[in-house]
This record gives sequence, structure tokens and C-alpha cells, in this order.
Amino acid sequence: MAEIEETLKRIESHKGVIGTIVVNGEGIPIRTTLDNSTAVQYAGLLRHLTMKARSTVRDIDPQNDLTFLRLRSKKHEIMVAPENDFLLIVIQNPCE
Repeated sequence: MAEIEETLKRIESHKGVIGTIVVNGEGIPIRTTLDNSTAVQYAGLLRHLTMKARSTVRDIDPQNDLTFLRLRSKKHEIMVAPENDFLLIVIQNPCE
């Protein structure tokens, strides 16, 4: 558990990082640096998108799996690292 906290602190210390969210298998944020309503919104939407992306990757090649998802908009860059029962979401300012 200390290793997880250490990794999250390291990620959060990077320049431009706005927030991190750890989401459980049900799509509920279990640790976040954002306010609750924002975390819930990101968690729900990105869990759904990640599931769709994983499904698409598997439809193309059933032997393959999604390992990382990166989105960039005008305002933010969102990175999602899916694991078995969790998602790690990092939101950052792409200009920094």
C-alpha cells in the first residue's frame, strides 16, 4: 500500500498534473485529488470509454488487450491506465 501511495505522490508532483483518480471495478472513485463531483463525473465517463476501447481492441484481435488510453483536448490531457479491477486516471495540462 505504501508503494501505491508513493507512486501516486510521484505522479502528482509532475508539472502540469491537475489531478489523479483511482477508480474501483464498479466505477466509484476510491482515491482522488479532485473534488468529489468532478471525480465521479470523470470516473463514470472514462470507465465507460475505457470499456469501449478495450472491447474494440479485443474485437480487432482477441489475443490483444488495452494497456493504456490517452486523450488530448484543447484544455486537458487525460491518461487512463486500466488494471484488473481498477483504473488510474491522470488529468494534466498539456501545455506544461
